[in-house]
Amino acid sequence: MNLSARLLHARKSLSWVALPLLTLPLLLLSSSTLRAQDTFHLETSSGATSIRLAAANFKPTAADANTTTFKNTFDTTLFADLSNAGIFDMVSKSLAPQTTPGAQSDINLSQWSTAPASAAMVAFGNLGVQNNRLVVNGFLDDAKNTQFPQVFAKQYNEEATDDSARQVAHRFADEIIFRLSGGTPGIAESKLFYVKRGRGTKEIWEMDYDGANQHAITHLGEISLSPRVSPDNSRVAFSALGKDGFQIRMFSLLLGRLVNFQSVGGTNLSPAWSPSGQQLAFSSSRTGDPEIWVSDPQGAVAHRITNYKGPDVSPTWNPKTGAQIAWISGRTGLPQLYIMDTDGSGVTRMTDGGYATSPSWSPNGQFIAFAWNRKYGPGAPGGQDIYVMEVASKRWIQLTHDMGRCDFPSWSPDGRHIAFANTPDGVDSHNRIMTMLVDGTGKRALTEYGADMPNWSWK
Repeated sequence: MNLSARLLHARKSLSWVALPLLTLPLLLLSSSTLRAQDTFHLETSSGATSIRLAAANFKPTAADANTTTFKNTFDTTLFADLSNAGIFDMVSKSLAPQTTPGAQSDINLSQWSTAPASAAMVAFGNLGVQNNRLVVNGFLDDAKNTQFPQVFAKQYNEEATDDSARQVAHRFADEIIFRLSGGTPGIAESKLFYVKRGRGTKEIWEMDYDGANQHAITHLGEISLSPRVSPDNSRVAFSALGKDGFQIRMFSLLLGRLVNFQSVGGTNLSPAWSPSGQQLAFSSSRTGDPEIWVSDPQGAVAHRITNYKGPDVSPTWNPKTGAQIAWISGRTGLPQLYIMDTDGSGVTRMTDGGYATSPSWSPNGQFIAFAWNRKYGPGAPGGQDIYVMEVASKRWIQLTHDMGRCDFPSWSPDGRHIAFANTPDGVDSHNRIMTMLVDGTGKRALTEYGADMPNWSWK
């Protein structure tokens, strides 16, 4: 099989690119059989009431030439992190008091708690460079509590770099989010792994959750697809096209190099980690038909858990229980979303028509995000969008609309956000990575064109 044929086969297996309309099997369900969905709402706040939060610019405490630069980076990053969390009503900087409180002793909470700011909580503090160290003191106050306002105080002491200023802001934001969201950790320190197109190659890249610090992880000069980071953030599994066709590869983030994963025959794609990190599910055609297999992290002791005519691809584990796998199967014709127990039993079909791809299970185990062309077929005005389905009821909601092809959704570890690949104009090289809140609001691009297949770290 030549290179072009291998790439086409892999693309079909990963995202089920449409066949010409005249060759489609006539297995489509009519629109009337796609039952009407009772509306349901995905909460971004885990039921917590939205809190009006102000983030004051931090007060500089040193005359070092870099203090102003680092402070601006910190202030901008902190405000963006808190705004992106999706659980706060942020006080606009234009409505904040013109004072710059740097310590508990010099903040006037009445200025923040009354109009126009009307904040319930205030984050503030000071920042400076001392002996090439970035020293940050951060505070969170209850603006309505005049007697005991302080919620917590934190000090950070890091190497004085612009990246350190960003990372300290991420850590402070995550602490605020954890305290005010009912104990759910924030995602400001999480990472996204993805595929970046090069000249005839595709490598695995990494970036911060907000799109900053984009950099290559692999330099293989091959076609690499479907990165999946391990639960402990130590390894990235992916599929790469080499002399033996598409094989699962394993990259150690600790060692900065590939580590052993057993190669076998056939096409091997779409790896997925179990929540324990002790097993890997993937699609393999080693016995002829693409089936779902499960192995240890070295690729040994592999066993097949599906055995049905038609491609089985794109497994994803229930991260809450580790007891179920969702995947895409073409056993009834067009690809549909299924779930099963990890031993292959208890198979349940979840979608009732259309063209489904790329499932991703939510951290709480209650929902599955996936790409779906719900009205796929000759003459149908369909489009590939991101949907979320409630596993227990099979009810679904559509999160993207009229923005081109959307694929490869991936949940954030806090369950409040979804990253996905978007091709706004249908040109494959124009893939970009976007995020949104799980209710479909707050969409924003993280990358320019050439980025695809995002995977959010577990923490």
